[in-house]
Amino acid sequence: MKTIETNDQVTLHYKGTLSDGEQFDSSEGREPLSFKVGGGQVIPGFDEAVIGMKPEESKKFTIPADKAYGTVREDLIHKVERSSIPAELNPHEGQRLVSNLEDGRQIPVTVTEVTEETITLDANHPLAGKDLTFEIQIVSVQ
Repeated sequence: MKTIETNDQVTLHYKGTLSDGEQFDSSEGREPLSFKVGGGQVIPGFDEAVIGMKPEESKKFTIPADKAYGTVREDLIHKVERSSIPAELNPHEGQRLVSNLEDGRQIPVTVTEVTEETITLDANHPLAGKDLTFEIQIVSVQ
């Protein structure tokens, strides 16, 4: 039976949870995840975890934040004047918005604080700074 190596195409089912047990993603009820190992399609720790596994094998593992979505970068958190956000957006904590950069690019941000005068926007990935636990089952390896 083939053992997973770099450059193999792997198909698997997964469930991802945070350290408090909250589920943040799952393939349950959907098609399984398929990716090329080492191809940069998944977070680095996920690639590393499947190497050496075999079809139908299951595994539970935790990926530290630095091998998942990285640590929280303070330089990606900004306070802006409330007046700079369109009033019809009615900003509130947890809301996901798109911010327009000066060069025309757009980036997703999360509203983390709202005061009378300012709104704090965080451009870090929502899972940055978090260790991620996965339960996986390999479906196939090619």
